[in-house]
Amino acid sequence: MPMNSLPYMNQPPHGSKRAFTLIELLVVIAIIALLIGILLPSLASARSAARQIRAAANARSVTQGVAVYAASGKQLFPPHYVYASSTEGTEWNFGDQQISNPNPQNGYVHWSYALFSDGGVGEDAFNNPGMPKGGLPATNPGPDPRNWDSGQINDLGSGVGGVFPNDRQVKRVAFTGNGAIFPRNKFFQAGGERKNELVRDSDIQSPSDVILITEVNPVRNYEAWSVGGVVKSHRPVTPFLGGSSGTQVYLEPLTGGGPRFFYPRLTQILSLDQIPASAIDGTSETELNAVGRIWGGKESGEGGKTNFGYVDGHVETTTLKETIEKKRWGDRFWSITGGDKVNMTTAP
Repeated sequence: MPMNSLPYMNQPPHGSKRAFTLIELLVVIAIIALLIGILLPSLASARSAARQIRAAANARSVTQGVAVYAASGKQLFPPHYVYASSTEGTEWNFGDQQISNPNPQNGYVHWSYALFSDGGVGEDAFNNPGMPKGGLPATNPGPDPRNWDSGQINDLGSGVGGVFPNDRQVKRVAFTGNGAIFPRNKFFQAGGERKNELVRDSDIQSPSDVILITEVNPVRNYEAWSVGGVVKSHRPVTPFLGGSSGTQVYLEPLTGGGPRFFYPRLTQILSLDQIPASAIDGTSETELNAVGRIWGGKESGEGGKTNFGYVDGHVETTTLKETIEKKRWGDRFWSITGGDKVNMTTAP
């Protein structure tokens, strides 16, 4: 064989490809892993932003539905909930709206239900894609087990599938109302005590500056909204504190010594890991600790931003503390009776 043919003896056959070495393969894997590490946070951030935008759009639909409801009636905002007069339907009696429900088997008629027929709002608008299962279950979910949360009980102490009470409420609700505008149902109480009253939309002098609805806080599976296993999703959030009674605003004297109601101090807004169970029941520094804070900011412990729907129908995404600093919950406690309801100052 000619000597000049020898160099070609070690060449691969014609048309074959050289395989990756182990080192080259590891380098490729490392590059891919690096790219994934760079891109994943961006993708997660983009998904979170998309969920936040969707939640804000739902909040806008709900606030506009409330405006339609008020315009179609007597220019009144709906009560946040009332005790129903029967186990079905939306009828309620004024005399039943007491401290406790005289007919607990009848359950609640929730403000979300009022918006179906009079506000043109679909049930999906009350959901939030950033929350477990889209939001809180009804306080009394009724016979369908799919509408209950694990470990939940209803007002009568029954567990999953308890038929009655069966609230007239959306299956999942991610929003709660400003209790200074949406009254609770305490319309019929003994003389000498503060009660609730319906609020006219004309009472709100600066509708673009006053919060109407907000998102609920979902941390630890909505623990701030659970009271002894009962999920109080029918409740509004009371933004103000009593001057002498703290969170027990109904115990404030009817007149004299005013003002009787104040904004909480910023130090009373607890970090997410400090929010106690049952915060919505007045067991926290302020019921505002049961509000949102789910969009970003988790690393700080303070929580992130929240979607707030305003009386005029627009939605803002901001921090809970900023709404307190700017006094966006209103300049008075419209939904409670008695005097000295102006509250432009912070709690002493």
